Amino acid sequence: MSLLRFLMLLSLVVWIGGLILFAFVLAPTAFQVLPDTHLAGNMVGRSLSKLHWIAIVSGIVFLLSSLLYSRLTDGTAHVFAMRHVLICLMLALTLFSQFWIMPRMLTLRAQVGDFSTVTLDNPARVQFDALHVWSTRVESAVLLLGLVVVYLTASALYNPR
Repeated sequence: MSLLRFLMLLSLVVWIGGLILFAFVLAPTAFQVLPDTHLAGNMVGRSLSKLHWIAIVSGIVFLLSSLLYSRLTDGTAHVFAMRHVLICLMLALTLFSQFWIMPRMLTLRAQVGDFSTVTLDNPARVQFDALHVWSTRVESAVLLLGLVVVYLTASALYNPR
């Protein structure tokens, strides 16, 4: 059972830690250090895609470990426990970002090239900027939900039923 608790906590640490590192260190640093925004955008986009895959694996590991842990400790998996529902929502948001938002942003980047060379009212730029806003909202929501899951998981592991 300690292995299941370890997997639950490790998957949350990797996912939420990755989001925090990406949002507060990697993305801002890329735009400050790299010579142009096009290069920084390429790096941030590729990093976010890799983070999404890490998140998908972490979410699945957490969900399976947590369901099994609940089953072994309580006799039932507690499928609709809040931490499980929130992890599923986090996974859905991550999948939405990876397979709907990001491909559209990549297509627009391929069409335009360097967004710093087009005007702010360019239709492709307007669409890209709107997708970027949605991407930021989705990642922020995943981070906030993840922090709630950390709290709920810590409570559940500290006070098992």
